[in-house]
Amino acid sequence: MTTAAFWDSAAEKYAAQPVADVEAFDRKKAFTREHLGPNAQVLEIGCGTGSLALSMAKDAGHIHALDVSAEMVRIANEKKARQGVGNVTFHCGTLEAARFPPQNFDAIWAYSILHLVDDRPHVLDRCFALLKPGGVLIASNVCLAESWIPYRPIIGLMRWLGKAPQVYFYDRATITQEIREAGFVRVEEVDVGAKKLVAFTIARRP
Repeated sequence: MTTAAFWDSAAEKYAAQPVADVEAFDRKKAFTREHLGPNAQVLEIGCGTGSLALSMAKDAGHIHALDVSAEMVRIANEKKARQGVGNVTFHCGTLEAARFPPQNFDAIWAYSILHLVDDRPHVLDRCFALLKPGGVLIASNVCLAESWIPYRPIIGLMRWLGKAPQVYFYDRATITQEIREAGFVRVEEVDVGAKKLVAFTIARRP
């Protein structure tokens, strides 16, 4: 099963699930709002069913939200129509194929997505290229390599059963180094009270 096919099949269930840690998620959004403005141009990668983009729309100029799953994007657009949001555009596809001009965005959000991409360094390079000088990358990273729980065999079995996507394992030091190697500066982890395995990171393009 391809990544897109997996998330297409999981979209309805995913959309119905409540946020696991509402307080931490609210703190993430509050921090993210501090780096927005009425004219801010934003790209969200791995937007799922659009909850983050739609909740932040009033704080930005325009948000482009991208996901590989057509079903996720369909649900996101239905939510957008119900809420009457006009400054969010949902796109179905990969970051590689997306036709955004370089240095186009003031901010890029990568919430709980980098552990799901095949080539993180390439994705981070692409994010760097798409940001304006001084733009910010805000990433919520799931660092499963730091867990004592044997997630590798557990997720491997779930993948074999068609119940999980491909997941990649890294720790805080690895993702911080990869962000720096992409050219970002002032890379720092922000304490938002999230679970131990979640590293909420901000970095800037010089």
